[in-house]
Amino acid sequence: MTSVLVPTDLWDDDSLGVISTWLFEDGDHVNEGDVVAEIMNEKISFDVPAPATGILEISAEAESEVTQGQEIGEIAV
Repeated sequence: MTSVLVPTDLWDDDSLGVISTWLFEDGDHVNEGDVVAEIMNEKISFDVPAPATGILEISAEAESEVTQGQEIGEIAV
């Protein structure tokens, strides 16, 4: 399993972001580099790429608050 993490270089402070949308559904096959989710922080949208190719397992639902570096899913390779 490879963790899908909120990137750590999105914003400068410790504020929270929100998963605005998942672009794939739980159980979908994704390729490394595919944008799998979008995170919003202060009206700015950030893309979350898949770190590996495999089956996406979502662990944080859309509209969930997240912090930088937080695991929001896994990819079964």
